[in-house]
Amino acid sequence: MAYIMDTNEEERAKGKTVEVGRAHFETETTRFTILDAPGHKSYVPNMITGASQADIGVLVISARRGEFETGYERGGQTREHVQLAKTLGVSKLLVVVNKMDDPTVGWSKERYDEIQSKMIPFLKSSQYNVKKDVQFLPISALLGSNMKDRLEEGICPWWDGPCLFEALDAVEVPHRDLESPLRMPTIDKFKDLGTVVMGKIESGSICEGDNLLMMPNKAAAKVVSVFCDEDRVRYADPGENVRVKLSGIEEEDILSGFVLCSVEKPIPAVTEFVAQLQILELFDNAIFTAGYKAVLHIHAIVEECEIVELMQQIDPKTKKPMKKKPLFVKNGAIVLCRIQVNNTICIEKFSDFTQLGRFTLRTEGKTVAVGKVTALPTVANNA
Repeated sequence: MAYIMDTNEEERAKGKTVEVGRAHFETETTRFTILDAPGHKSYVPNMITGASQADIGVLVISARRGEFETGYERGGQTREHVQLAKTLGVSKLLVVVNKMDDPTVGWSKERYDEIQSKMIPFLKSSQYNVKKDVQFLPISALLGSNMKDRLEEGICPWWDGPCLFEALDAVEVPHRDLESPLRMPTIDKFKDLGTVVMGKIESGSICEGDNLLMMPNKAAAKVVSVFCDEDRVRYADPGENVRVKLSGIEEEDILSGFVLCSVEKPIPAVTEFVAQLQILELFDNAIFTAGYKAVLHIHAIVEECEIVELMQQIDPKTKKPMKKKPLFVKNGAIVLCRIQVNNTICIEKFSDFTQLGRFTLRTEGKTVAVGKVTALPTVANNA
């Protein structure tokens, strides 16, 4: 299966996903786009790009002894992926316990229950509503067991739940915002008899012939054609992953994180913003204070940033601001701060567009904080 999704030679040689692969499949009721995000900790920035476009997360966990434990222990990638998925707006999670056919597991209910009992407290601490938004199920991807069809009783007598496709079909799709102005962050671009951009429509819709704006460089562009999966369509609505061919703009003038938007209501373009941050874990005895530098990941943007001011610390119990302005904060703190970036970026307040206003801060390959944009400079406008 990896040979289908992992198309570059490095991925095939190493046997692991590096880039975000794309594929499509349909059940009887729903059309799905799979964003196959890398699991390896060296490629977490690529995983963030994939997760920021997703509605549903399928977290694949190995049931094999030692493999689950490695990913789950402190600093393991399973933990980081869960926290990132929640931060990036993936509110529904299917936890798929894979390799149940492995000789060391043998479809054991005890092993499945052990993994579930360890994962649930952690999912709760990552703000997932486990009863409402999380579902566990056992599979064997290698054999295709419990994926498209339910398990035969002889294989796994204790499981009477759904197969993976049924579980995916049953997930409630998030509300789509058709009324708001168009917002489509660019995750990739290429030349193909014109300029083609790829991304997910977060709000509004795109129609052939539309005159749009690419922010932050304020470049006017006209929509020549729109593609969903491999099919050319006349228009596309929110939630669709699309390729859009544009005229009037050159491919080299577009970067990942640039946003295609309506001319009447362009997205704000800023070099500074105010955000509420939750510090997860600082490393090497680092102190979180003014002058702290990190890498900001917000929708498809990856940008170096600096904390220029800690404005208020927020009491985690009462959620109210503390009176004294903090000089520094430690692990677990919630703080309101001012953040500066080197280049102009397109973002929204979390209260206006959640998907374009939530972010993570990473440093030295580790996630140190998650946050939401609470205020933009009043001059952050676009004309």
